Parts: sequence; C-alpha cells; structure tokens
Amino acid sequence: MPSSKNKIMQLKQFYLFFLLLLAACNVPTPSEEMAEGDSSDIFAFVDVNVLPMTGNSLSTGQTVIVKDGKIEAIGPAADIDVPAGATVLEASGKYLMPGLAEMHAHIPVPQEGNDALVRETLFLYLSRGVTTIRGMLGNPYHLELKKMIEQDSILSPRVFTSSPSLNGNTVPNAEEARRLVTQYQRDGYDFLKIHPGIPLEAFDEMAKTAREVGITFSGHVPQPVGIRHALDAQYASIDHLDGYLSGLASQEDWERLDNNIGFFGYRTVPYADANEIAVLAQQTKDNGVWIVPTQSLFTRWFSPVDPAAMANEPEMKYMSGRTRYQWRQSKQNAIGDAEYNEEQWKKMIDLRQQLLRALHEADVPLLLGSDAPQVFNVPGFSLEHEMNAMADAGISNAVILHSGTSNPARFFGQEGAFGTIQKGASADLLLLSGNPLEDLSQTWAQEGVMVRGYWMPKDMIDEQLREIAAAHAE
Repeated sequence: MPSSKNKIMQLKQFYLFFLLLLAACNVPTPSEEMAEGDSSDIFAFVDVNVLPMTGNSLSTGQTVIVKDGKIEAIGPAADIDVPAGATVLEASGKYLMPGLAEMHAHIPVPQEGNDALVRETLFLYLSRGVTTIRGMLGNPYHLELKKMIEQDSILSPRVFTSSPSLNGNTVPNAEEARRLVTQYQRDGYDFLKIHPGIPLEAFDEMAKTAREVGITFSGHVPQPVGIRHALDAQYASIDHLDGYLSGLASQEDWERLDNNIGFFGYRTVPYADANEIAVLAQQTKDNGVWIVPTQSLFTRWFSPVDPAAMANEPEMKYMSGRTRYQWRQSKQNAIGDAEYNEEQWKKMIDLRQQLLRALHEADVPLLLGSDAPQVFNVPGFSLEHEMNAMADAGISNAVILHSGTSNPARFFGQEGAFGTIQKGASADLLLLSGNPLEDLSQTWAQEGVMVRGYWMPKDMIDEQLREIAAAHAE
C-alpha cells in the first residue's frame, strides 16, 4: 500500500495535470500558487538497475535519492540510507535511465492569448519521457516560456530555443545579417536558426558576426553556400543531414538539374558519388560540427506509404483533425510529384544511411531529433521512429541512447547538469521495465517519468493522454 506521503504527492501531481487539462479545454484555472508542485519532496528509487549514461555500464541493485529536483545520492542499496519521510519507489528488476532530449523540436506560440496548444504539446513531449527540447523556430514568446519553466510555473521539458528564422527573406544581404545576429544575441536566444535561401555574402557575414558576438548557429545549409563551405563555417549542428546528399553530386550535375535539387537533394540521387561520403564525414569531424539526422522525417514524410494509413496510426489520435488533414495533404503532395518513385526514394534512404554510418565512424557526435511536430511526427512519440531509423542505419543502441541523453548536455556545454544519472545532475529520469541497451524498444516501456524532481506515474500520464485524445475526437 502506498504511504500517506506518497498519496499526498500523487494528489499534488494529479492536480497539476488537471490544471493542464483545464487549460487545454479553455476552462479558467485556479490560482498559480495552488498549481505549484513541491520540488522539495524527497524520492528514493530502491533496488533499481541504473543506466547512468556516463558510459555504457549498468549498475545493479542501486538506490537513487532525489531531493530538490536533483540527484542527491546514488550507490548500492546496502550503502545508501533512505531519508525519513521520503517517497519510496520500489524498483526491483526495473531500470532507471536519464530523460530523453528532442534536439529538433518545434514549440507552438499562443493564438490570441490562448496557450492551450503550447501546454498540450509540452505535455506530449513529457508523456514519452522527453525532458529536454531544443526549439528550432524561435519566437519572443519562447524566451518568456523559458523563464516560466525555470520558475516551475509550468510543467515542461527544459527548453533551449533558437532565434527566429534566418533565411533568404529575412537576411537578403550582409548588412541585415549583421543586424539580426547582433539583435538575437542580445535578446537572449540560445543559438541562431539557419533556413535556406541566404546568399553566400550574407551567410559569411552572419557566421563572422556570430563568432564576434558569441552565439552559435544550427539548421539548414543554404544552397548558395553548399555543404563544404558550411562545414568550414563551423555550424554547431547541421540538421536533417542538410546539404550532404546534394553535396555528393558535382556542380556540373547541379547545372544539369538547373540547380533544382529537390526535396533535401532527392533529384541529385542518381548523380551521387558515394566515394565523397568519407571525405565529407572527415571534414565534419575536423570542423567540430554535430549532426541531428532527423532520419524519420524521410522514412515517414517522404516514404511511399499511404498517407491515409499513417493518419490512422495510434499516436495520431493526439493530434487535431485539422493537423492530421494537413499532414495527409503535405505527404500526398510530396510523393505525388511526377518525378517521385519508390526506387529512387530507397536509394535516397540508402545514401543517407551510408552518410550516417560514415559520420559515426569518423567520430562525429550525433544528437537525437525527429522534427516534431512535423508531418506524421507526433511530439514525443516520433522519437521511437527516429531511434528505429537510426538502428536501421546500423547505429548501435548505446550510441542512439547517448545521442538522446548525455550528448545534448555536452552539446550545450552542460555536461553533468542533465542527461546523466550522477550526483548533482537534474532529476530527469525514466523508470523502465526492461534494459534499452539490450532492447531499444524498452526505452518506451516507461513506468513513470520524472522531470526536475516531479514524479509522473504511468497511470497519470495515460489518463491525461486519454483526455487529449477525447478532445481531438470531437
């Protein structure tokens, strides 16, 4: 039977989720003060198998103490005393790993002052153990959202946010590039988001100014820039393997295609020189560039699978009917093009898998990201597809798990602060029924999620998901 302390804590957590549900239904909520969780409570995971992700080791029979939202102690159960009054979570035979990071996420903004979709999206990430997200299309609202999260006034993964988009329309020349980079650094964005279309001169000024003011940049590779020049400019991360595929074709081939390379280089596939893969991988390593593959974007959005069938997948019930319709239309438009065919798509996936393996073999660090919510990529749920796509490319379970736990903290220069289970780290934890190092699917056998010391048992998460599904079924 649960202790009275545990019952009280569960009631507090249920109340917090109840408030999120009310917000999603546009019902006025009680005061913020009543909604606050109690991050000072102490938890003890007892007799648990720990995957600290500081390496590839597994420690059995451990006790992990959480206090004030951080890991206070970890060690063999016989050596760790459970503090009086702690909420004890008996975890014999279970596995504890750090929470996951979605490193190519999108966060909505409130519509006419209504932040219901924002809260719902953040919960969907949390519901699958995503305790850190890197927002890839920033907005001034996201700077305020970060403050709310840091103050624990909203239950959410921690957020790192990009600037608003730097693209061919917003950055048409070098002068505007310098102005916007300087402004976004002063505004407090974590990094710059690069989109296609930036002219080469403006791109070079953007990169130069970013180095001067001390802000990194990530995202797409504008076609006028090209992958080789982009790598030498030292992106923090290149997402989607953008520019790599088209970089395997020669300039002569590009001209043959009238510089229309298609969806992420799809039209260049017949001209790709696979011998260049190792060269690009080494150049990536030499310039310290990280990679967010978003492989599931191509195995799902750009696959020949019937959009109507994908719209009926179980996780789609958590998205609105309007969103599902838009996703069906977007996918149909992509694969309905006259030049699209399944054989060329398969060759595209094969080349991307070769690139991903070569990058890993060159010791280029990988980051887990799926571009959610994007076409048929539901927040949180899409990371399962992404992990499977990485595994299909020949990446090991350990490397995949590191890409979504310890690597993001390293990427942000916060190693030891989150993404690992060690003393002093944020208590972002997943309690699993099996070992994901042996069976990657066990990552999703979650019996509970802890985010910064807030414990969310599976039954509570499932109840909230049922409410979201019911709201979108109307």
